[in-house]
Amino acid sequence: MPGGAEPKLVVTALGDSITAGAPLWDPDPSVRERAKSIDERSQWMYWAQVKHPHLVFRNHGVNTQETSEIAERLDDAVAGADALVIQGGVNDLVHGKAGDRALENLDAMVLRGQALDLRVAIAELVPNDNFEEILPGIAQMNRGLRAIAAKRGVPLLPFHAALDDPGRPGRFRPGCTDDGNHPNVDGHRRVGELGFQLPESWKTT
Repeated sequence: MPGGAEPKLVVTALGDSITAGAPLWDPDPSVRERAKSIDERSQWMYWAQVKHPHLVFRNHGVNTQETSEIAERLDDAVAGADALVIQGGVNDLVHGKAGDRALENLDAMVLRGQALDLRVAIAELVPNDNFEEILPGIAQMNRGLRAIAAKRGVPLLPFHAALDDPGRPGRFRPGCTDDGNHPNVDGHRRVGELGFQLPESWKTT
């Protein structure tokens, strides 16, 4: 804007450890103090904001949380925000919970965000190298997320596609993870640059 600062679109990123940036980052300073090493680039939002400087991201990821716990934090997390990215579900599967119930929770979060007049997007579950037993659940949930996105008229962010190994479907592509559960810095870069596909309605504030 002439004579003033560019307007910013404030985006709340709400999710689990994939949003938080574990194991190299966490939005909670007390968690970072206990970490052996930290790197703020271990957040997909870091790379998305570099690519889209009119966005301001707020990291509201919490490690190990299931979708029901993420949902409980939504209203507080979006205070003052214009847009919301919802991510979660893998911990439900790891903890033996049903993917269908997790999808219900994610759908309810989309509806809540829309009721609060936010611009809402929902993210795919990412690949996994360590828990082979949950790979069918991840695939099933990603199909369910695609259906939710279509039904609610919200963008589905292709986080899984950004990280999936074409030669080993369901697994991380080489160089994108250090622990098999989370993206590393290069993985987050791919998610921020390729997985976060800027929704049309988010291109202007």
